[in-house]
Order: sequence, then C-alpha cells, then structure tokens
Amino acid sequence: MSKDVLVKVNNLVKNFSVTNSHGSKKSVVQAVSDVNFEIFRGETLSLVGESGCGKSTLGRLLINLIEPTSGSVMFEGTDLVGLKSNEMRELRKKMQIIFQDPYASLNPRMNVCQIISEPLKTHKIYKTKKENENRVKELMDKVGIRKEFINRYPHQFSGGQRQRIGIARALALNPELIVCDEPVSALDVSIQSQILNLIHDLQEEFNLTYLFISHDLSVVRYISDRVCVMFLGKICEIGNTEDIYERPLHPYTKFLIEAVPKPDPKLRKEDKKILTGEIPSPVNPPSGCRFRTRCPYAKDICSESEPEMKNYKGRFAACHFILES
Repeated sequence: MSKDVLVKVNNLVKNFSVTNSHGSKKSVVQAVSDVNFEIFRGETLSLVGESGCGKSTLGRLLINLIEPTSGSVMFEGTDLVGLKSNEMRELRKKMQIIFQDPYASLNPRMNVCQIISEPLKTHKIYKTKKENENRVKELMDKVGIRKEFINRYPHQFSGGQRQRIGIARALALNPELIVCDEPVSALDVSIQSQILNLIHDLQEEFNLTYLFISHDLSVVRYISDRVCVMFLGKICEIGNTEDIYERPLHPYTKFLIEAVPKPDPKLRKEDKKILTGEIPSPVNPPSGCRFRTRCPYAKDICSESEPEMKNYKGRFAACHFILES
C-alpha cells in the first residue's frame, strides 16, 4: 500500500454552542478536541468509538461540510479551512459521503435517475440529458441496481437497494475520498455483508480512499487497513487493524474489543471485563485523561495531566499506562 498522504488533519477542534431548555444559559459542547491524524491514498481508515464520541462530526469536518472551530484539514496539500466557495466547489468533486440512513438520505420525490444524476448536473459534467442518463445507468450497473429501475422512487426499494443508490450517487463524480458514515448500521445483518463487499470491490476498482465510521468492531476488522479509536472527542489510539485487535495499547481499545460478541462459545471468557459507568459529558469533560473516570488503571497523574499521543513502533496511543504490546 502506498504511503502517499491524501488527508492530513492538524489540531482540529470543533465546539458547538448549546442553550438550556429556558434559552438562557449557553454551554459549549467539545465535539472534537485537538485531533491529529493522516489518511493514506487507497486505504480504509476506520474511526471507531461509542455513540456521541464525535465520529460523525469529525467525518463532516474532513470534507468541509461543517467549519472547524480551529485547526486545519489538508487535502492533497490544500487547506480546506477558509476556502472560498468557488475554490471548494472544484475540490468538492474529489470528496463525497455515504450517509448512515438510506431511508433519510434519499429525496422521496426524486426517482433513481434524478438522485444519481444530481451531482452530475450540479457540477455540469455532461451537456445532454442522454449523457447524464447513460452515466446513471453505468453507475447503477456498478452497484448492482437493475437499469430498468431507473425511473423508480426510493419507497419502491429495500434498505440495501437504497444504500446502493446512495453509493452510486457518491461515485458519480469519480471522487478520491469517500466518508462512509456508518453505511451498514441501519441495514439487516444479512444485507450488511453484501454492502461491505460492494464497498470493498469499488475501492479496488477505482482506487478509492475511505474514512469508514462505525461502532461495530466486527465490521471494522473486516473492512479496515488501519483503525483510529476515539473517545469523547479525543483520539486514543491509531494503528494497523491486526495490531489493534491482537495487541491493543490503550485500555479503552482493549475494552471495546473485548465487548465484541464471539460466535464460538469456547472463545468466550467467563470473566470478561466490561466498561462501567456513564460516558462523561462533552460539555464538562474530566480533567487530564478523558477516559480516566471509567478506567480501572487510572492513577493520580491521569487527572493531573493529559497524556500525549506517542509513537510505539509505528503505532500511536495516548495513555500514561500503555498496555503491554
């Protein structure tokens, strides 16, 4: 795999202001806090963590759907932050997103042809209606939707078929980077593997780069080259998939992996440790290490200072008490 860096994220921060139910007191939600990482061209980097940890926000920041509070997102050497709309318009062709819910992400008033051709028309790729239609049929074929369904509407398709339509729309402009925001979590388990195989095959055919967002670690192990573990807006650990699963360095990573159900009863541990306690609030995160209130290894230093992200033989982890690798 090439180590050509496609995306480089530096000190990325995203805070949201929220008001209480009375509309008076304002609070700040620290959704993404000082995040740094790279995505290499042609790889799948998976972003994992519990619900509410900032995964989807980070995915949207990556393709400039929302503006960061501070920091930079370098795409092929260009900082997306602060770009003018006409400059971003050209780069927009190179980055797309597949949304989580295929029921909500497709316009029910548009047929398949209109949905898939929308980015083609927005960017004026083809001059004639026939050229647009031919491209739509080509994309339908790529994702496994029969061409005779071109005039059907979303309600006439199953969840898996709708997600295929969403994937076709994301492919329309031949992007380089696709953010997959939990693309199979809303689907039946029997359909999930089909969509994952499709996503994998398309990557090989078009040399796509994915940021794959998920909370399902069994899915992540199948699809990923590298895994990035996130907790409460912070990155805990980044490494190659097999290394992360076989020898996690961060306690949070270890707990996430141990929580994955094992189909073979002989491999199940009776004394399996599980995380206890509530996830701290992103409005008022703990001092020092944000995981310390749930961590069985926490000591005084964990509340006094925030652990730095350090390199451990090519893997990165932020913990005062790294597990044995």
